[in-house]
Amino acid sequence: MKEIYDIAIVGGGPGGIASAVESMVLGIKDVILFEKGEGHSTTIRKFYKDKKRVDKDYKGQKVELNGNIYFCDGTKESTLDLFDKIIQENGFEVQFQTEVESIKKEKDYFLIYTAKNTQFKAKFVVISIGKMGQPNKPSYAIPNSIKNLVNFNANSCVDGENILVVGGGNSAVEYACVLSETNPITLNYRRKEFARINETNQENLDLCFTNGKIQPKLGVDIESLEDQEGKVKVNFTDGTSAIYERVIYAIGGIAPVDFLRKCGVELDADGVPLTDDKHQSSVEGVYIAGDILYKNGGSIAAALNHGFDIVQEIKKQLN
Repeated sequence: MKEIYDIAIVGGGPGGIASAVESMVLGIKDVILFEKGEGHSTTIRKFYKDKKRVDKDYKGQKVELNGNIYFCDGTKESTLDLFDKIIQENGFEVQFQTEVESIKKEKDYFLIYTAKNTQFKAKFVVISIGKMGQPNKPSYAIPNSIKNLVNFNANSCVDGENILVVGGGNSAVEYACVLSETNPITLNYRRKEFARINETNQENLDLCFTNGKIQPKLGVDIESLEDQEGKVKVNFTDGTSAIYERVIYAIGGIAPVDFLRKCGVELDADGVPLTDDKHQSSVEGVYIAGDILYKNGGSIAAALNHGFDIVQEIKKQLN
């Protein structure tokens, strides 16, 4: 462990990995990355369905990559393989299973406090923690007896289960379309039209609706959930009810507001960190990368660019 690092990075997803890699490329060797999960890219591992398509231009947003990581369209598996490779090739210091609890400014450096009661010092900090690790949850109660049947990703699904997918974004549509190959699927969205999904997902969804592989339950919200003899009874606001063997909520995520506030980072009304054009937060020397910079989520390619841009700025200040 170094006495003081040039850069401490909180979060082992694309933005964090890019920040570390770009640092090494620029000759900034005293870098440490903290990730609370057992490995990098916890969000991708946990919340992406196996073989899920991963697009560089997420939601059709064209992003020209500026840095030294070549990322292109692929799958969950190819994306994880890419990050495995570049972490091994660049050899920066990583502390897995290490959750950062707070960051405090001390004169010309930062003190980073972890849940393991360890402390680290760094001249600059990059925070790149995703939203999906803290998924949005419904406002109504989920009975304890069926909590194992109410999920926020598709990892626990069993072939043949009758499943309700709830949400109107790309993740919800992708879950529904992929699962419809092996399961009876109903897709519930509180609105009648899907305005936030990309063109490819819209085409796939339309086809699944047309061939009957996905049953739509649109323009209606959920009022409550009940335990119906070990299954999930869903009561809708239109007065109807239905029973499912599993319910998957894909209704977005929230920024880790408490952590950001504890670090002194100012937020807007939507919980998005306030930053300047260099991605520096309200705390001088603390930079923000990744989807917490957006109200409705960003992309892997955008996070990679954030890492590149941030390290370019830090390099100038170190010089």
